[in-house]
This record gives sequence, structure tokens and C-alpha cells, in this order.
Amino acid sequence: MTLHSILYLGIFLAIVLLCIKPLGLYIANVMAGRPIGIVRAGGGVERLVYRLCGVDPGTEMGWKRYALAILAFNTAGLVALYLLQRLQGVLPLNPRQLGAVSADSAFNTAVSFVGNTNWQGYAGEATMSYLTQMAGLAVQNFLSAATGIAIAVALFRGFARHGAGTIGNAWVDLTRSALYVLLPIAAPIALVLVFQGVPQNFSAYREVSLIEPLTYPMPRVDAAGNEIADPQGKPVMQDAVIDRQTLPMGPIASQESIKLLGTNGGGFLNANSAHPFENPTPLTNLLEMLAIMLIPCALTYTFGRMVGDTRQGWALLAAMAILYIGTTSLALYQEQQGNPLIARLDVDDAATAMQPGGNMEGKEARFGITASAIFVSTTTATSTGAVNAMHDSLTPLGGFVSLFNMQ
Repeated sequence: MTLHSILYLGIFLAIVLLCIKPLGLYIANVMAGRPIGIVRAGGGVERLVYRLCGVDPGTEMGWKRYALAILAFNTAGLVALYLLQRLQGVLPLNPRQLGAVSADSAFNTAVSFVGNTNWQGYAGEATMSYLTQMAGLAVQNFLSAATGIAIAVALFRGFARHGAGTIGNAWVDLTRSALYVLLPIAAPIALVLVFQGVPQNFSAYREVSLIEPLTYPMPRVDAAGNEIADPQGKPVMQDAVIDRQTLPMGPIASQESIKLLGTNGGGFLNANSAHPFENPTPLTNLLEMLAIMLIPCALTYTFGRMVGDTRQGWALLAAMAILYIGTTSLALYQEQQGNPLIARLDVDDAATAMQPGGNMEGKEARFGITASAIFVSTTTATSTGAVNAMHDSLTPLGGFVSLFNMQ
């Protein structure tokens, strides 16, 4: 690996490590309902949610009731998200006048986002209205992540309480996960993304002139649409010019932040975090990778605190770190080596002051190999699914890293 890669990975891991203990302790305190500052400040909102939903926060549940509550909650979310997609053509916040999402695609997307898989079989900017993106997909990014945290905490309680008959209250855990853990972190991340250039608006898509118009030859056609040929039967060509581009707008930053923080992965735009409107700068790229890692790593310390032995949490983190550092280092090394088949063609793909070298296929020039390879390993190791480079353009062993991490 290059010195740049080693320093980048080292700084990234150091920042994550510094966040683990304070965030893990914070999550443990929040989920236990201890009267820390944010819980006191948000207590009124939390109690209002319980009253509106008819929930008694003092009643704990056994594992069966807890599981049924989680299943019922997410089934309701699935139905709501499906209907929102099917009805988006007659609902507001739809400046492109996009019609209803097809039944099969709507069901697939609803199941995927509710289950935190966030697999997308559509191009977001050409399929989903602002309302669907914001009130449907972004909301499910919060709720599916809150579900994951709630289930993890319930599991921790099961270890800590041994033979106890209850593991907490599902409704309380869901509320506290969203209100005190996800929202306070996702909001400032969204603001930083806006500061760096990620759109956050309800504006219509914008038509802009290209700085460098594209000219390409194309056959001339008659009024009936038939190609015109010269006396020798060859098509008569003419120059076509593309001088304008449509730029997507919308509430992108707010969805981008929770997509990463909640290890969801489904993007507002088709190119996901490879798109400059989701991930415009090296700073946002680093911030997005940090957002992906924060909660999964911090939950190891939360586990240690809740079972009364933080050494167990650090042991879990160490096992995760060994796997992560090993696979990330392999991806970095392989992507920097480039494609040996191209090297055999006497093509210079070595890293120099004039070129990045290595395998730049499918990667954004504003990130380069190091930031892309670390993102590849980070997103697959955490089961997030967001991408800032095209994984099918990785080297064979670079692609192996992403597949291994998914396993």
C-alpha cells in the first residue's frame, strides 16, 4: 500500500475508535432511560408519542410479545410505504409529475427498505416523487435502523438478565432509538452535507447549459423518420449537439445522512454515493464512511456496558477490526496494483505525480483509489450497500473483498 493509503486508513480508524466509547456509553444510557440531558430535554416529546400510541412505557415484554410488536410495527410500515408509492401520482411534492410506481416494484422496494436491505430496482430521480423519497424511503431508513438497534439492545438485555422473563418494551426501544440516537446524529450530518453542496430543497429539476457541449454524428432522417441515404446508399450524416443537461433536485441531504448512519444504503439518486449531489467532496466521503461505522462499532461498547463487562465489548470490536483491516488492506493493495492484463499491453498504470495509477475503472476521480477502496470495504462490512464506486469494476480480489464482507 502507498503511504497515502496507510495514513488515510489510520486516520479514519483513529476517528472511529475515539467515538466508540462515548457513543456506546451514550446509547447504553439512552436505552436504559437514565436522566441524561437529551433524555430530559426530549422527555415531553417521548411522553407525547406514548400517549398518542396508547403505550405504557413502564410495562416490559417477554420475547414473544416483543417480537410480535416489532413484526406488527414493520408490517404497518411496509403497507404504508407500498401505498405511498402506488398513490404518488395523485399526491403533492411531485414536480416531475411522476406516475404511480408499478405494483411489483413498489412491493419490492417496500419490503427492501423495511427490512433494511434497501435494494433498489429503479432510478430514484426518475421514479420517486419528493414525497415518496422523504416521507417513505427516508422515514423507513430511520425506522428500520431503529428496529435494528432495538433488537440489538433487547438481545443485550437477554444476556445481562439471564433467567429474567422480560427483555424491555419494544415501543420504548423504537422511540428512543429514533428520537435520541438517530435524529441527533443524522441532523448535523445532513447540515454538513448541505454545506458541502448536497441539495436540500423542493425545487423543480433544473435545465442548465453545458460548459463543453457534446457533438456527435447521427444519420439524417426524413419526415417519416426514415434514414436519408446518398446515391451510393450510405447514410447522410449530420452533427447533433447536446448542450443542455437536467440536474435533479430534492431533499437529498436529509435522506443521505440517515441512509449512511442507519447502515441502510438506498440512495436518492441512481448512482448513489458516486453521484456528486450525494457525495460531492473528499470531506463528505470521509464523513459518510464515518457515519456508516459509528453505530455498529459503538454498539460493541454498549453491549459491554449492558452485560456488566466492557472487556466483552472490546473483544467483539477486536474481532471486527481484524476482519475489517485485513479485507480493507487487501482491497487497497489490489486496486492500486491495477489490471495486469492492461499492464501487458505496455500501458503505464503505475502511480506517479501525473496519474493515480492502479485500477481507476469505475471510480470517481474526486476520490481516487484509496477513498474508494476503503468505502467498498466499509459499506460491505457493515451490510450498508451504499457505493461511491462501481463494484463490478473492481479487480478480481478487490471484488472478492466485497463478497467476503457480505458473507
